[in-house]
Amino acid sequence: MKTVIIGAGAMGSLFGGLLSISGEELWLVDIWKEHIDAIRSKGLAIEEKGITRNIPVNATSDVRSAGEADLILYFVKTYHTEKAVKDSLALQKENTLFLTLQNGLGNEEIICKQVDRKKVILGVTGQGATLLGPGSIRHAGWGKTSVGELDGKATDRISRVAQMLQKAGIETEVSSRIHDLVWEKLFVNVGINALAALLGLKNGQLLDYPETLRLMETLVHEAVEVARKKGIRIEGNPIDRVRGVIEATRENRCSMGQDLDFKRKTEIDAINGALVREAERFGIPVPYNRMITDLIKVIEKTF
Repeated sequence: MKTVIIGAGAMGSLFGGLLSISGEELWLVDIWKEHIDAIRSKGLAIEEKGITRNIPVNATSDVRSAGEADLILYFVKTYHTEKAVKDSLALQKENTLFLTLQNGLGNEEIICKQVDRKKVILGVTGQGATLLGPGSIRHAGWGKTSVGELDGKATDRISRVAQMLQKAGIETEVSSRIHDLVWEKLFVNVGINALAALLGLKNGQLLDYPETLRLMETLVHEAVEVARKKGIRIEGNPIDRVRGVIEATRENRCSMGQDLDFKRKTEIDAINGALVREAERFGIPVPYNRMITDLIKVIEKTF
């Protein structure tokens, strides 16, 4: 299955590297020229537990040069999704699938404005990765990936996608409740990203202090209340799930933290900010999420 990954940041590069190792035809596309040039000249360097592998990966800044794809996989920041989809339409053929493994809310809707809904599939991933520099990432944590059809049905094509990822060593399941899982992943992002980003912490450090633990739990509790009002089916204990992700990605500097480190715009509007907007629809107060959204936005304005 020829796959083109749009967005070669930490996560896009990680998936691209693992799929390339497994023998899949894979292209990474990103506008960051230094990163693409480094991958093309030296391969993609993936560090894990002190060991670095250099992996040959097809990489380009010209989306059209990647050629027609069976699967287009989006890892761009949410605020780039609209343009990324528009640019990648040049790669589609009759049976091309469009998959988002992005963080936050709203990506499905943005993609479906330009692509036939019948071609769109959703996913979430618990993998953790950190961008170290041009052509170099750290694989900071293993986590399960889930993919599913928008209508929850089991299909041959979604099974093929899951099998491809599984073959690459990415633990993957097909889910009939992928929209619920998008919200469950939102709980994780709401509890970790902005808080760790603001405090300059790695994920695992959020469990090391009673203050950060209390803040994380409150942010997640607010999100769970909104999700329940929205009719999202929640399985298990969300706080335990967030704790589990923190432990599994203990050494990871979350994506929003990496954005602040490099003075880049964050995805706060698709995560805590999206939660605030959903809460407003139901008249539910979410003061902690509103405050942390405002704090991140102020920092962004100083860049």
